[in-house]
Amino acid sequence: MILYLHGFRSSPQSMKARLVGERMAALGLADQLICPQLPASPRLAMALALSLVEGIPAQQLSIVGSSLGGYYATWLAERIGCRAVLLNPAVVPSLDLDRHVGVTTQYHSDEPFEFKREYIDELRALEVAHISHPERYFLIAATGDEVLDYRDMLRHYQGARQHVIEGSDHAISEFPQYLDAILAFCGIEARS
Repeated sequence: MILYLHGFRSSPQSMKARLVGERMAALGLADQLICPQLPASPRLAMALALSLVEGIPAQQLSIVGSSLGGYYATWLAERIGCRAVLLNPAVVPSLDLDRHVGVTTQYHSDEPFEFKREYIDELRALEVAHISHPERYFLIAATGDEVLDYRDMLRHYQGARQHVIEGSDHAISEFPQYLDAILAFCGIEARS
């Protein structure tokens, strides 16, 4: 089972989420993917995520998280004891997202998106100072990420499996070429 967590202001309609969904469907495993629309509140987002994976044994669960979803995936993986793939993950989003307090829209729709001041404290409450089992993590970080510094990611996930992409961008535009490696880390054979 894979739980996919999108990034800030994003949705299950993001390029990476859709590609994971399409690949899982092509493998006949569409029912093994959970990809919710996360609420803006980090506390509510984690409550939703935990409710969706309740009862799934840790060894049968992997979380794939992009950007803020990577931050969430780290907290969940530490709490549950499952594997996590992190795609240009946020490391200290409470600092980065402070300037985004207010009302805007989601990236993939005109739906309003409100990020409240109290959500910064909710983010801080989810902070993982050090990952406890680096072998459970797979980091994909792009040196060309225009939003987050890949060097922070490398330091935070030291000891984890790491793939550094020279160049690229925050969205990881060439994501399809990493999809099979991601699924393999999650325990899914990429059979054609």
